[in-house]
Amino acid sequence: MCVILCKIFAWMAGNNLCGEPLPKCSSSRKKRTIIIIIVVAGSLVVLALIAAVSYILKDPAMASRFKKAEKKKPAGNVIMGKKEDQSSQHYRKLGEKAKLYFVRNDREKFQLQELLRASAEVLGSGSFGSSYKAVISSGEALVVKRFKQMNNVGKEEFREHMVRLGRLSHPNLLSLVAFYYRKEEKLLVSDFAPNGSLASHLHARRAPGEPGLDWPTRLKIIKGVAKGLAYLYNELSNLTLPHGHLKSSNVLLNHTFDPLLSDYALLPVMNKEHAQQFMVAYKSPEFSQYDRTTRKTDVWSLGILILEMLTGKFPANYLRQGKGGNADLATWVNSVVREEWTGEVFDKDMKGTKNGEGEMLKLLKIGMCCCEWDIEKRWELREALERIEELKERDSDNVEDYSSYGSEGDVYSSRAVTDDEFSFSVQA
Repeated sequence: MCVILCKIFAWMAGNNLCGEPLPKCSSSRKKRTIIIIIVVAGSLVVLALIAAVSYILKDPAMASRFKKAEKKKPAGNVIMGKKEDQSSQHYRKLGEKAKLYFVRNDREKFQLQELLRASAEVLGSGSFGSSYKAVISSGEALVVKRFKQMNNVGKEEFREHMVRLGRLSHPNLLSLVAFYYRKEEKLLVSDFAPNGSLASHLHARRAPGEPGLDWPTRLKIIKGVAKGLAYLYNELSNLTLPHGHLKSSNVLLNHTFDPLLSDYALLPVMNKEHAQQFMVAYKSPEFSQYDRTTRKTDVWSLGILILEMLTGKFPANYLRQGKGGNADLATWVNSVVREEWTGEVFDKDMKGTKNGEGEMLKLLKIGMCCCEWDIEKRWELREALERIEELKERDSDNVEDYSSYGSEGDVYSSRAVTDDEFSFSVQA
């Protein structure tokens, strides 16, 4: 750079002399002089930038800040991400050979490469894998989830199970669209739910003045969840756990806040050790006590979900790896309804509850009966579904309508519920 500048200055000295007593400067020489000045100024700026970068890289503190800023750049696409790992390199090397297997005939097909090139947004990273929102060239938004804990299942067995899930169709199920099989890792492609997960609405920090989910919306969601779960029970009757991982983060919401169950019926293709460490079904009392699950285990998960929706409290036992230990949320609810004012149970952010207290208490009891620790006393899903479908947004004007639970009664006030009104047990 210094050599170039020296040559430029030398050229100026030998070729830019004009005026008295020499001939007058021509306009072309003036233009050339202006160009030279611009080039020199630009060179000086470049030198200053080089010096600044050298200073930053030599200063440890500044270099650290520079690296942190680089890390904040978003991923470019679904699979490659910010930094290529072995699986990313695998997808790049496959080129056009890698193909998606579509499990639905009513969807427009596209190539895996199109999905890889799509702009991506990271939705989250859970115990199963990372999820991405991808918008393909047609404008359709899809969710791609990467699973690494399915490497114990063969290709044909995996394909058959995915095809079976692809046949499922219900308004309250998130539809599986396609999958990609690789021994070390699987990709599952499903529809995108625009309103996110139920968990985000219940537990994420909201802006000041931003309302939480109101009672009518929560009732609508739990009715849809129960219907979707009942459908899985009917269609996957040979599975002990038709869902297996029912929790608020796996209840997604569409544009009208109708619930869509996700991550359902994956137990047959999950590695057993990973499933027992992280899946909700294995937090149940029966697995904690007897190392077994039953057809009522998903009902327990439904009961905990109901309590979570009504109280706004997150079930802390879900965070523990391995066995659940105890049902923290159910224990707390049980103590409140027996010893304190029942009104203290309900989420303070739940609006639209006027004249709906009786129906909310009915749902509270349904939730407690669903997560009963004594599995013999726990309700069947059929009974829970019937009770949930009977619920209304507002209390009935007819007192006789509260007698649907027989001798236990259902005319509640804000007082604590008595032992006669609730038959529920929980162990710490």
